[in-house]
Amino acid sequence: MRSRTIKVDMLARVEGEGGLFVKIKNRSVVDVKLRIFEPPRFFEAFLRDRDFQEAPDITARICGICPIAYQMSSIHAMESACGVKIEGTLRELRRLLYCGEWIESHALHIYLLHAPDFLGYEDAIRMAKDYPDAVKQGLKLKKIGNDLVTFLGGREIHPINARVGGFYKAPTRKELMALVEPLKWAQEAAVETVKLVATFNFPDFEQDYEFVALRHPDEYPLCEGRLVSNRGLDIDIVDYEKHFEEQHIEHSTSLHSVHIGSGAYHVGPLARYNLNYDRLTPAARRAAETVKLGEVCKNPFKSIIVRSVETVFACEEALRIINQYEPPEKSYIDITPRAGVGYGCTEAPRGILYHRYRIDDSGNIKEAKIVPPTSQNQKIIESDLYQFVKNNMALSNDKLTWLCEQAVRNYDPCISCSCHFLKLHIEQE
Repeated sequence: MRSRTIKVDMLARVEGEGGLFVKIKNRSVVDVKLRIFEPPRFFEAFLRDRDFQEAPDITARICGICPIAYQMSSIHAMESACGVKIEGTLRELRRLLYCGEWIESHALHIYLLHAPDFLGYEDAIRMAKDYPDAVKQGLKLKKIGNDLVTFLGGREIHPINARVGGFYKAPTRKELMALVEPLKWAQEAAVETVKLVATFNFPDFEQDYEFVALRHPDEYPLCEGRLVSNRGLDIDIVDYEKHFEEQHIEHSTSLHSVHIGSGAYHVGPLARYNLNYDRLTPAARRAAETVKLGEVCKNPFKSIIVRSVETVFACEEALRIINQYEPPEKSYIDITPRAGVGYGCTEAPRGILYHRYRIDDSGNIKEAKIVPPTSQNQKIIESDLYQFVKNNMALSNDKLTWLCEQAVRNYDPCISCSCHFLKLHIEQE
């Protein structure tokens, strides 16, 4: 059949409103567009003329799943502008809070959004009929991550306890120790998750990506580090905009970010893993070794395994921080604003999240720039789809549609940071 159209009107299990257009002509893929048509949300404009201390609470509203990433990037940027660097216990508490977000976000994606693709179910509700124990385990794992965010952040959605300079309130050691047993269970469950998802059938699809992620000299990256790639990039985050730029694309209300002179690049779990395998905690590395994942993984469909390994890491890192915790004398340091530009870049569950702010002497925000992970991955998603369709045009309409949707979900895209559906249209001449 020389002409065919495949259309998916409603795709759950991704976040935001967008469409996918693929055109095939004479058995060749001639066009691929990931169309994002959700209205712009203008958070960068909302931030102008607000006090620098308000940035964490405002940016947390960008995403209900990864608000900590937005808070932490904005906090680091504001402290950068004011010439302050947080060390010691307060820094450790930030990593602990970030671990909670990784646990809940990864568990959500692995069990409820991505696993149904591999097991052949429309959604996790249908999957639960045949895999009730797995879905219950995923929900419990997510709840433990959410409980950690609630405990340190003040509430589960859009937390309010993190601030520029530290936290409004720091926990006691006794309070933190109450989280140890649930986290021990979570770590064991995460190891079992790695083993479970490694049994899935994965398409044979490896690409030569430029991976970009933070890298820290001593730890698997969460909040700090230099930006590096597998193609020689090694920069301070203050130089981010010298190497990366956002471009307006006609078919998308979201900007496409590119590496200047190189083009599309890949951020997220796969990038972090490939660039920081040697920084994984012992249990996380053992989990990867057990399923023979290897130190390098270039198959985006296997990102579900990498997310599971990172969940093991987040649980183990959280336990380490809690066991070594001694309450700080004060939960934050006082910061006096000064005119300047500040930069922050942290590892959201979906990849690097860059913030830049310019503030005046009074601490009023005069300019804001936020580059979320999905805008950085959009171009590479289109590249993946182009190559995947090119390699699999012999598949039936239904099978090709399913796998194209799955290829998008490999990235856990946060189109609006709360996505609801994707429309898929394939046109063949």
